[in-house]
Amino acid sequence: MTFNRHLGLALSGAMALALPAAADTELTMYYPIAVGGDLTVVVDKMIADFEAANPDISVTAIYSGNYDDTRVRALSALASGEPAQLAVMFSIDAYDLIEQELIVPFEEVATSDEDKAWLKSFYPALMANSLIEGQTWGIPFQRSTIVAYYNKDMFRAAGLDPEAPPTTWDELVSMGKALTQGDTYGLMIPSTGYPYWMFQALAIQNGKELMAGDGLTTYFDDPTVIETLKFWQSLSAEHGIMPTGTVEWGTLRHAFLEGQTAMMWHSTGNLTAVKNNASFDFGVAELPANVRKGSPTGGGNFYLFKDTTEEEKAAALKLMQFMTSPEQAAAWSIATGYMGISPAAYETEALKAYTAEFPPALVARNQLESAVAEFSTFETARVRDGLNNAIQSALTGAKTPEDALTEAQQAAVRLLAAYQ
Repeated sequence: MTFNRHLGLALSGAMALALPAAADTELTMYYPIAVGGDLTVVVDKMIADFEAANPDISVTAIYSGNYDDTRVRALSALASGEPAQLAVMFSIDAYDLIEQELIVPFEEVATSDEDKAWLKSFYPALMANSLIEGQTWGIPFQRSTIVAYYNKDMFRAAGLDPEAPPTTWDELVSMGKALTQGDTYGLMIPSTGYPYWMFQALAIQNGKELMAGDGLTTYFDDPTVIETLKFWQSLSAEHGIMPTGTVEWGTLRHAFLEGQTAMMWHSTGNLTAVKNNASFDFGVAELPANVRKGSPTGGGNFYLFKDTTEEEKAAALKLMQFMTSPEQAAAWSIATGYMGISPAAYETEALKAYTAEFPPALVARNQLESAVAEFSTFETARVRDGLNNAIQSALTGAKTPEDALTEAQQAAVRLLAAYQ
């Protein structure tokens, strides 16, 4: 068969016109998938919408497990020379990332008046882990507080008011006893995955922070902190309202949905999954108080890596501003249960309508009034692991709360000595 040269040229030209132009700037973003909901679908849609509006930028999202997995994978990629410009990682990773000189403060790239206004648009409580020595190192995105989920049907069956969940530790125990029936526990607080997070909430409620705001000082062996761990231990050992040993973070939502517990403490990031899957009437409440109310904030921030070209930094900034815009933050909150990260998100028509129809979506946001920064120090991962181990050893009966927390404090002092 004879090939027509002119036809071939015409076809190749048409094919070239049909192919999309290569993006001028390519971004790689590491992203944690840690809790409930089809998060990859939501993030993929955000990225697709961003790329449609910015055809000169392409974004590859690498979904990399939980927050710890994401940090390891992202930093390993950077160390091996693989391109990565931004990531969503723990808000509490900031000290370590700064110490390793891996990230840049946003004041270096967010320089216009609009950019500066954007930096000031987020809830102050969500910026507490980001503002270090006068500079902004992280941008809130996948953010949460711990909230109390409870089964209203079980409250009714136990003769409790389904609209009056516990507001104090004493009520938590008394209601927990009324709700503990047969194979159902009154309460489950997870003690794997992120036990330090739950413990920080309890310590705050008992009137004591676990750390100073300088990243250098911890208070694990303070008498009030030890008393806090004894209280957590007593929920099973003395009061019998919680299982003995540890409670699994990853399966707790399913345990709640299956009726194994009447109340659970968990991230607001599970809210939409619970809403979509609960076969019973449920409620969401702020955590109960002892000395005071309170929860640590939690979740992930955007970070911008240092080894990035100026063009890539500008593109990454544009992506972050798109994904944190009020409209996108509102859509994200509705789809996942994570909170809207700015007051403007709650002024969008979408989120105003959603929260009017489903008021539990406001609980985590409202709790910001009594929230504190999530536990974070230099050597965060190692200090946190020591605290996690102490909590679990006390809850399983391997050590007394005094011994466990004293050892964790001694280890933290050793780890932080070099930074004093």
